Amino acid sequence: MTRQMIGAKMIVQALKDQGVDTVFGYPGGAVLPIYDEIFQQNDIRHILVRHEQGAVHAAEGYARSTGKPGVVLVTSGPGATNAVTGLTDALLDSIPLVVLTGQVPTFMIGSDAFQEADTVGITRPCTKHNWLVKDTADLAATIHEAFHVATSGRPGPVLVDIPKDVQFASAKYTEKKQVNTSHYQPVVKGDMDQITKLVEAIEKAERPVFYTGGGVINSGPAASQLLRELVDATGFPITSTLMGLGCYPASGKSWLGMLGMHGLYEANWAMHDCDLMINIGARFDDRITGRLDAFSPKSKKAHIDIDPSSINKVIRADIPIIGDVGHVLEDILKVWKARGRKTNTEGLAKWWARIEEWKKVNCLSYTQQGNTIKPQYALERLEALTKHRKDRFICTEVGQHQMWAAQYLGFEDPNHWMTSGGLGTMGYGMPASVGVQIAHPEALVINVAGEASWLMNMQEMGTAVQYRLPVKQFILNNERLGMVRQWQELLHGERYSHSWSDALPDFVKLAEAFGAKGILCKDPADLDDAIMEMLNYDGPVIFDCLVEKHENCFPMIPSGKAHNEMLLGDASTQDVIGASGAVLV
Repeated sequence: MTRQMIGAKMIVQALKDQGVDTVFGYPGGAVLPIYDEIFQQNDIRHILVRHEQGAVHAAEGYARSTGKPGVVLVTSGPGATNAVTGLTDALLDSIPLVVLTGQVPTFMIGSDAFQEADTVGITRPCTKHNWLVKDTADLAATIHEAFHVATSGRPGPVLVDIPKDVQFASAKYTEKKQVNTSHYQPVVKGDMDQITKLVEAIEKAERPVFYTGGGVINSGPAASQLLRELVDATGFPITSTLMGLGCYPASGKSWLGMLGMHGLYEANWAMHDCDLMINIGARFDDRITGRLDAFSPKSKKAHIDIDPSSINKVIRADIPIIGDVGHVLEDILKVWKARGRKTNTEGLAKWWARIEEWKKVNCLSYTQQGNTIKPQYALERLEALTKHRKDRFICTEVGQHQMWAAQYLGFEDPNHWMTSGGLGTMGYGMPASVGVQIAHPEALVINVAGEASWLMNMQEMGTAVQYRLPVKQFILNNERLGMVRQWQELLHGERYSHSWSDALPDFVKLAEAFGAKGILCKDPADLDDAIMEMLNYDGPVIFDCLVEKHENCFPMIPSGKAHNEMLLGDASTQDVIGASGAVLV
């Protein structure tokens, strides 16, 4: 049955047909017809944020924690340009988003009208694809296509720019099932010859390692289950990028911890010395590889990725497999089992013995003494007091606290860790925690933050209070731009150029000003009770945890060094780990 409706109503109907239950947005003149249609229905919930960047990050948190696309609605001009940081963040971290932007009427485009911007031109480099809809008859089909593109293949953000006159005009509504999406059908099944080649390598490898990334999580829960089955069946060690945490449980017997610039000693050395590296859904980011010509020099490299452009882009793959991680892992297991479940048990035993020696370095050790809280201790206590909660979701801002959270918090399941990886966006965590809490209203949602990063989007605390979201903002307050200060100490002769603020707020009073609860803790002896007070409060909390001001985050791979050249240390010492694996004091 053909339905005639105005463009604004089409948009809302298309969202309903796509199963959308939540939209994060901020109104303005160019989207008022859409907001009027939202007002007249009850199926889709609109969350009014305080800034368009916050809307996109909230949608990212929603998407990352649910596996469903996040949806954003903003107005033209500054509304759209304020969304650019979030779009770029989502593009680099492969987060599915559909962003709808208002635009000036079609007859005014190009006239420098009020709140006009070339949104399609501006966002072309930071979206997977974008559209400017000039005909209402094309509107519904374009939105349906946008959802398909955002969620198919390697996920990512898309944008649909909609002039105001298109929202007012009438046309026939195009049903979801009527839209032809055959022009974009990414390959999901891997080449069986390459998969067989990988299985043969698995059977012979003496020093194998699984290197996993966000692609495992993006593939869906089944992919993580298949990965766990393969890892446990083969007995191979496994490590992960920042974005892949949770795809294999931190309590698992084969887990080496995160690798990379602030990864664990044993994980980085396993990557360096392995003879078979199986990259599953990661992109050989520079935070992982360090100096390219020294990266894992002894290994045969397999790379499984749904994005063909990622294969051989940074590191040449000996066994490239293009396909969806879930499908490829399923076929790997079938072939490996059919061939007798073989591994090189003797070589593997020696490999694990070497890994156990690396673990003895205890690279995350630190000393908690005196009356100052070490940030590592704060996160260890947070982990101890919350790890039993299956419904715990962790977001972070960006900086030292982000790396410490990745090191000291354990993730047993996918989709419970939300952080900005590729773009490293300060201000991500506060709005992301709002999006996660909206998606999981009964869950424990904690944003691990630094005070400088948290202040960048602190206005979204108003959103949390308005919608009665019990998000917990756990601020490790060192009164410094911690990671900037660390680099200045280690690499720039201790010249601390603008790496702290002389005008920080009282976070307890700030919380109260928003209508939330504020908690201050500065003594290690009070920490457990303060954390429990935060957890037991049925509402949003800002927890101001005053920590050691000049603590450094180790291990650390200095810029320009190989991934096995790590700095280790604590507040008083730094040990340089040489290429032989010996500690050079």
